[in-house]
Amino acid sequence: MKAIAYHEYGSADVLKCEEIEKPVPRDDEVLIKVRAASVNPLDWRLMKGKPFILRIFFGLRKPRLGRPGIDVAGEVEAVGRNVTQFKPGDEVFGACRGAFAEYACTGASKLVMKPGKVTFDQAASVHVAGLTALQGLRDKGRIQPGSKVLINGAAGGVGTFAVQIAKSFGAHVTGVCSTRNIDMVSSIGADEVIDYTRHNFTTGSQRYDLILDCVGNHSFSECRRVLNPDGRCVMVGAPHDLSVMDLVVPMIKDLLLSVFVSQKAVMFIAKSSQDDLILLGELVATGKLKPVIERCYSFSDAADAVQHVEEGHARGKVIITLDLARET
Repeated sequence: MKAIAYHEYGSADVLKCEEIEKPVPRDDEVLIKVRAASVNPLDWRLMKGKPFILRIFFGLRKPRLGRPGIDVAGEVEAVGRNVTQFKPGDEVFGACRGAFAEYACTGASKLVMKPGKVTFDQAASVHVAGLTALQGLRDKGRIQPGSKVLINGAAGGVGTFAVQIAKSFGAHVTGVCSTRNIDMVSSIGADEVIDYTRHNFTTGSQRYDLILDCVGNHSFSECRRVLNPDGRCVMVGAPHDLSVMDLVVPMIKDLLLSVFVSQKAVMFIAKSSQDDLILLGELVATGKLKPVIERCYSFSDAADAVQHVEEGHARGKVIITLDLARET
């Protein structure tokens, strides 16, 4: 079978299509025939080994697990002997390491059934971005009907989900994006849109109950200026060119400041949740949530897809579609 892999750190040209053995599921695993996978910032960060601290966990000199992709949608090919909730032929989506491949194995607990009205491309876009938006708003941001919410980075993968999910909670949503994305962000439900090339939202007169920061280009001190007294700033994004010091020092400062003021800075990484994936799938199936997919790349163009996301201006999600590879 074919899989995308890399054996050294670097730019997208280290990604190669290789022939490897088809994996066999362990007792609690499912073997998936991949139909679509989506690209996340983590894919190119691991590929480049930056910030350097990542190499402590994934290989100092060379990557130990050079298999990109974690968002997957496809068909169950085989199941381990302990798996009872899925059977061959089921259409599923969720989390799967090494998803840029024709076949991949993952734990059964990381998957859910794909609703019939949801395409494989749509389903593949949901896992990381959808869970981050949902859990960031609901669990960490404590969003309520009528909340005034600002989404910084509203045109990105997490941001496009967050705008729509916040609206589904009955919030008043302001999106921050570039000029070219204003119409798109408005079309998915934002009540107001701020063009960051012309206005700095942290110096505006509007006040918010919740800021979901998908970009990381403003400190908590800056965001406090536009937070209500008991407002929360949930930080899920990071600057593009990130060093260890860029990551650790602002984090410590923001968390310490949060202890001494009424507003709170919250940093988190989304947790895998079957219940939340089911909820997101149902929202997509009913049309209440529409994944924004900028472009679908063929399997052979996976390196181009990763490079496009690395450039930092992708609109919504970027998908690698395995069906295109099989048709050629």
